[in-house]
Amino acid sequence: QVQLVESGGGSAQAGGSLRLSCAASGYIFSTYSMGWFRQVPGKAREGVAAVSRSGITNYADSVKGRFTISKDNAKNTLYLQMNSLKPEDTAMYYCAVSRSLGNSLFPGAYDNWGQGTQVTVSS
Repeated sequence: QVQLVESGGGSAQAGGSLRLSCAASGYIFSTYSMGWFRQVPGKAREGVAAVSRSGITNYADSVKGRFTISKDNAKNTLYLQMNSLKPEDTAMYYCAVSRSLGNSLFPGAYDNWGQGTQVTVSS
């Protein structure tokens, strides 16, 4: 049974940094693609960053140059380093796993989801 548990969310000032973690279990971590998504109330969930099973990354234009996705196969953990945070980054952040080969930012490509961690950025 796939389980994904996010942590590391919280509050930050604009220009600050946070690092999100996603601890995974129940499957062979290195053989799946993974991604980070975010959602604010009343809006659709959007892809933020993704990494394919081979390590190729993909980022939304809104976070390019500020966010970095990475994974530690030995620890079965996915990370999202968020720098130069902006108030518009405020959202619930979710990690997800996909059995596909790519690094899609489309939520429909993902099969399992964590419960989310809240990120709030104040100006």
